[in-house]
Amino acid sequence: MSDRPRAIVHLDLDAFFAAVEVLDNPDLAGKPVLVGGRPEERGVVAAASYPARAFGARSAMPMHQALKLCPDAIVLPPRHGRYREYSRRVMAILHQASPLVEQMSIDEAYLDLTDQIAAWDAGVELARRLQARVREEVGLSASLGVATNKLVAKVASDRDKPGGLTVVRPGEEAAFLSPLPVRVLWGVGPVTAGKLAEMGVTTVGELAKMSEEELRVRFGRHGAAMARQARGMDDRPVVTEHETKSVSQERTFTHDIADAEALKRQVWQLSQGVSRRLKKAGLAAGTVAIKLRYANFCTLTRQTTLMVPTDDEREIYRAALALLRRAWEPRRPVRLLGVAGRHLSPPQGQLSLW
Repeated sequence: MSDRPRAIVHLDLDAFFAAVEVLDNPDLAGKPVLVGGRPEERGVVAAASYPARAFGARSAMPMHQALKLCPDAIVLPPRHGRYREYSRRVMAILHQASPLVEQMSIDEAYLDLTDQIAAWDAGVELARRLQARVREEVGLSASLGVATNKLVAKVASDRDKPGGLTVVRPGEEAAFLSPLPVRVLWGVGPVTAGKLAEMGVTTVGELAKMSEEELRVRFGRHGAAMARQARGMDDRPVVTEHETKSVSQERTFTHDIADAEALKRQVWQLSQGVSRRLKKAGLAAGTVAIKLRYANFCTLTRQTTLMVPTDDEREIYRAALALLRRAWEPRRPVRLLGVAGRHLSPPQGQLSLW
């Protein structure tokens, strides 16, 4: 049984936030919808419906830019509580199909169906039924990829959107990936892709022709991992639980802030938010960090290790404020400020220093 190829499914809900808004308000159907922050407040697009995408609008784009491309778009503020409700309904359907479900975000998950089926192609039919259930019982469109590993399943789910189901059967992994740009591989960002392009490598197939040793010399351990991925190999398991590595909160200001007292107030509010999230998760932070972005988008991060892990808002604030005082150039306008708690662990008995 251990030699059987795995049947891994990646499910990705299509334009999820925008799709929920259309479900709750059918009058929005067929119209360009943008979910995100207000353009006058430097908002960013969190989701764009497919009619909006036809104009070039997309997630992570500044809202003012999206509205230039699609001036008739309907802009709606995010309703995260509502999106979580829909997400839970979808994930419940997936858990009925397999105990091995790895939720990667609010709108995507992996399933390992290997032990739920007698033959590999049965996994394709099961994935098709799951897709239909999500559509019929929840009302949402989902794109799915079915393959023998997580890498290929993830890439496959992105090939036929919205509402597609792409199947890569055992033995077809390398051929499927071959014509695609190297950026589809995990860990290949703009810098690595640029270095590969300098070597004359732009597609996964070209990367697969290089020896693992050559890539290891050039890129270290990451080079060996890239060589395996380029051949369609990925043995990572579907993991049902993930350890929370950090808790953070950040804010982009409507207008740049250059006043020290105003920044202190923001640090306090952000520290309170981090504290609330830590307490809700039953965790304490051993490290406090800040992120500081100036008006010219220059971004700094600083962190400090605490003597005792904490979830106390005052101790988080004190550490974050000390970092701000060391990092910030007085009177230089700040565009974004963030506070984070890292190196998390269960809370210890601790005495407040305030």
